[in-house]
Amino acid sequence: MLADLTPLRTSKDYRRLWVGNTVSWLGQAMTALAVSLQVYEITGSSFSVGLVGVFSLVPLVVFGLYGGAIADTFDRRKLGLVTAAGLCALSVVLAVAAFAGYHRVWLLYTVVALQAACMALNSPARTSMIPRLLPPEQLPAANALGSMTTTSGTMVGPMVGGLVVGFWGYQAAYLIDAVTFTAALYAMWRLPAMKPIRSAGDGAKRASVLDGLRFLGTRPNVRMTFFTDMCAMVLAHPRALFPAVAVLWFGGDAKTAGMLVAAPAVGALLGGVFSGWFGRIQRHGLAILLSVAAWGVAIAVFGLTRNLWLGMFFLALAGCADTISMVFRATMLQAATPDDMRGRLQGVFIVVVVGGPRLGDFLAGSVADLTSPKVAITGGGLACVVAVGLLALKWRAFARYDARAPQA
Repeated sequence: MLADLTPLRTSKDYRRLWVGNTVSWLGQAMTALAVSLQVYEITGSSFSVGLVGVFSLVPLVVFGLYGGAIADTFDRRKLGLVTAAGLCALSVVLAVAAFAGYHRVWLLYTVVALQAACMALNSPARTSMIPRLLPPEQLPAANALGSMTTTSGTMVGPMVGGLVVGFWGYQAAYLIDAVTFTAALYAMWRLPAMKPIRSAGDGAKRASVLDGLRFLGTRPNVRMTFFTDMCAMVLAHPRALFPAVAVLWFGGDAKTAGMLVAAPAVGALLGGVFSGWFGRIQRHGLAILLSVAAWGVAIAVFGLTRNLWLGMFFLALAGCADTISMVFRATMLQAATPDDMRGRLQGVFIVVVVGGPRLGDFLAGSVADLTSPKVAITGGGLACVVAVGLLALKWRAFARYDARAPQA
């Protein structure tokens, strides 16, 4: 039942890549909090803090697509190495500015935007290398380990970052982030060359974003991985309503809202920790449909409960279901896609993962204002279940997808 560590034991390259990503992700999460705290200290404006997200979102979406095309054109190891070095250098810039007492919001916004651009270029390159380092049967375990990295970093990083800033200041947090990137740089440095494997007749043709989108249009199983995720993240994503329901439903305050935000992350982490059985599942499409439907049901039930601990339990169940869905979606995307298309489809994956929750926040907030938080949350969860059911009826072959004979 516990997480399968086979990928870490069998591949030194993957082990270094995973450790480097885990350490650097923790540093990035620390920096993200430190930047938000510093912007608020300079401006005293929550709106200015909110702009940090905008300056991060736009480069992630724009460069996510083009980063995938670049990863399908050039050596992915070199691309990962250059962008990791760029992220390290940007953390050094923040640290130097903090040590020098140069506190300017425009500098923080600029660095955040450049960091997002580097991440959008780094992620498709790094993720598309994993199927070259591991056999197909180990991909679910590797993606489960990756989900643990993301979730634990998101949970632990801000807590550690808050302590570091509180005791030693912003410069310490930024300096620690710069140091942690050396782990990612070392992991990339030790990898072999990772040039994309071209399909017959492609030669050295430069990869095109449009070609990637055309390919996606002809591959219903891969396309369904994005559709199902959008059902959950757009229709049933109640995060924007947590501050309101913390007060209205549970009589709490900001701490209560923080507990609601943390509950899905705890469930997601537990889903990764107890992921040992993932490798025995071959019907990945069916697993995705069931887990996304489980997310919708858990969110719908959360909208009906008025007990805080019971509500957090169902949010944790939703987070666990999301981990299961993410692992099998990522595995299908890696296994059923030709190597010379993996970067571009990973770029689309970034856009969906980043953009979907933002659309979900907007939809949930709009529906709640027009009706009530209960209608927005419970109705959104039920809409997710219905939408997934309709997709399953439309593309019946998705539920029959077999990992032993992957078909895009």
